[in-house]
Amino acid sequence: MAGKTTCVRTLSRYLSCSTLAFALGLLVLLLAPSTSHAVPSFARQTHQPCTACHIGGFGPQLTPFGRQFKLMGYTLSVGNDTKVPLSLMLVETYTHTAKAQTSPPANNFSTNDNVELQQASIFVVGRLADNLGILAQGTYSQNGGLLGWDNSDLRYARSITVAGHPAIWGLSLNNNPSLTDVFNTAPAWQYPYMSSNLAFGSPATPILIGALAQQVIGLNAYTQWNNALYLETGIYRSLSPAFLRDVNAHFTGRLEGVSPYARMAYTWNLPNGNVELGGFVFETARGQVGANAQGKPAAMAGPTDKFHDYGVDASYQLLNGSHHIVTVNALYLTEQQRLDATYLSGGSSNLHNNLHALNANASYWYKNTWGVTLGAFANDGSKDLILYGNNGSPNTNGGIMELNWNPFGQADSWAQPYANVRLGLQYTWYTRFSGLVYNVDGAGRRASDNNTLYFYVWLAF
Repeated sequence: MAGKTTCVRTLSRYLSCSTLAFALGLLVLLLAPSTSHAVPSFARQTHQPCTACHIGGFGPQLTPFGRQFKLMGYTLSVGNDTKVPLSLMLVETYTHTAKAQTSPPANNFSTNDNVELQQASIFVVGRLADNLGILAQGTYSQNGGLLGWDNSDLRYARSITVAGHPAIWGLSLNNNPSLTDVFNTAPAWQYPYMSSNLAFGSPATPILIGALAQQVIGLNAYTQWNNALYLETGIYRSLSPAFLRDVNAHFTGRLEGVSPYARMAYTWNLPNGNVELGGFVFETARGQVGANAQGKPAAMAGPTDKFHDYGVDASYQLLNGSHHIVTVNALYLTEQQRLDATYLSGGSSNLHNNLHALNANASYWYKNTWGVTLGAFANDGSKDLILYGNNGSPNTNGGIMELNWNPFGQADSWAQPYANVRLGLQYTWYTRFSGLVYNVDGAGRRASDNNTLYFYVWLAF
């Protein structure tokens, strides 16, 4: 027990130092004058079209080559260009709900038919040294009007041979549990890859589904053996409220100590594609949010809410070298909660709650240019009248259909790899919202009134 305690303290001190180093390193990279033009950096670095790594023209679904590129720390390069390159991304959107919302979803927006610059992102991505690479993102959104840090992943990786089989091992310093994953089933990368931030969403999902994104710092160790078995373990801890304010990130409560994360997956490589089956474990304890003397969000002393997340996932890719590509992804998560802090403060009816989330989708792409995706989601859990209001149920079910056109991204595309465009038309429908079909808000709104039509233009330079 003493050895385990010493190890945890050592890792905690390491993460504190790593947090500062990571932030300073990212700032230096973002301000570096050596790169004066913005391009899709990985394509430039590898001299490969975007379709080499991505299904559907460009991100985020990864091909087997793209998975290996990420596992090797974004370091594969061709030529002698050692500059750290930048890329830009712009996403302009239109959102329409079946019935106007009772109040605007955010400041300076209407109750319906909103046009928004949803994302304007700058990326620092690529090889820093022989075995060291980075993917770091800063994003501005019209909703909020702030530029803040986004998903960031600094990796060190090496290839070795174990028992006569190829293997990879690596370390990742990142700010979002499951960001390290490569299968597009993990919460950080699951479908929908682009969705409206001005429309309705599920009222409650397990904490691993984005609730800690950009609020934590984690150190993960991973290995892949024989292009099949993947193992990963890591720990996450909170970043300070002051630091999160500096980078314009949310703060929803300090984590107690370090939070363990583990991932296992096995891939069967088939003649015309691959099948993956895996699982997740994440455990954490989070305190409540108060305010400091200046009225800024701050951590409160006292009891914490405990979350235990367990999940299974599966994916399938048909990649037979023809014009036709099929992918199927699925994730199921269950979460057990002990709400010591929330229950004591009167914020929940129950001391013990649970949540469950199912997300599944299938896509078809023709020539990596024309795509259609069908998805389904089902979220449910314990009834809690205080926590969820109205009838006290978080149960929310529905589906998503999306049509895509990617005119660029091929090896022979115009201005390849400097210009990439995706047009998406997405429709989300709800069969149940907050446990109800009718009167979901206590004021007569139906679940189907939250159905959302969403159009986006996604540009990458």
